[in-house]
Amino acid sequence: MTASPATRTPGLRRFLTERPPRPERCELCAVPVDADHRHLVDTEKRALVCACAACALLMQQPGAAAGRFRTVPARYLTDPGHRLDENAWEALQIPVGVAFLFRNAALDRLVALYPSPAGATESELEPTTWTAALGDSPLAGLLEPDVEALLLRRTDGHFECHLVPIDICYELVGRMRLLWQGFDGGAEARAALDAFFADVSRRARPVDEQVRS
Repeated sequence: MTASPATRTPGLRRFLTERPPRPERCELCAVPVDADHRHLVDTEKRALVCACAACALLMQQPGAAAGRFRTVPARYLTDPGHRLDENAWEALQIPVGVAFLFRNAALDRLVALYPSPAGATESELEPTTWTAALGDSPLAGLLEPDVEALLLRRTDGHFECHLVPIDICYELVGRMRLLWQGFDGGAEARAALDAFFADVSRRARPVDEQVRS
């Protein structure tokens, strides 16, 4: 006897019905995490790791996990006094108006990257060129290795310099890769970039003037 549709399809139904998305989990203890969860930097694999609040707090303690995991801080600072002339920016040879730098503790040097259609692209310039672009900004001295970045932007002759959590830089890279169209990124990518920097400016507080002195 031929099986009826009612008896033939239940085993397939689980493949055909839409499944709810799986919740993100802490990659250390596997508990579910919220959308705005913290991140760690895995210094061995050079990767970001999702973390719950408890694990993020634990990895802030000196010596935790033998230093392999470092909690990404939540601070945002800006340097309103940062000045960069057009010649200094042109020397960076960045095809887009945005770049970010972080100090790689293992290499003991600055690493500079910028968004592109292919993702995060590393600058091949000497670190001294980037150091010159930072000038005397106090943000460079405050930068925590591996977990924070200096975010630079040029728009119509105006320059911005912010100290930010490194995970948002990779968030920006992913967003630009998704939206990028044509040679210059397109209108949608530019609008997303404007919104991103508006949010950074809203969160950032000016670097303490006492640090500058």
